[in-house]
Amino acid sequence: MDDKRTYQQLVGQQGEQVAADYLTAKGYEILDRNYHSRFGEVDLVTEKNRCIVFVEVKTRTNDSYGLPEESVTPEKLAKIYDTALLWLQDHPDLPDDWRVDAIAVMMDKTMTPNDIQHFINID
Repeated sequence: MDDKRTYQQLVGQQGEQVAADYLTAKGYEILDRNYHSRFGEVDLVTEKNRCIVFVEVKTRTNDSYGLPEESVTPEKLAKIYDTALLWLQDHPDLPDDWRVDAIAVMMDKTMTPNDIQHFINID
């Protein structure tokens, strides 16, 4: 395999795709993926009902390091908010209403999702 990505990166990428598919099925439109700023990264930027939703996706294949949602720390959340504000500045033509959500994905070793939790409006 000449893929240079680590197993953790592949798990994270697969989790982000699972989250994107989940949100699309729930009526969200994906506007951006892996948006980077000087503060950090937002995994998914979506819109539903004229509300921009910034989504942090956390994926695990086991709970050895805790549940995925437990890794969204106050420090991480502050970086997401700062990054979201920059994204909004770059897209002034979009709705003003916005929030931050988290999606926790648990997958088995074959990267098949077995649990998806959507946490709405985290802070």
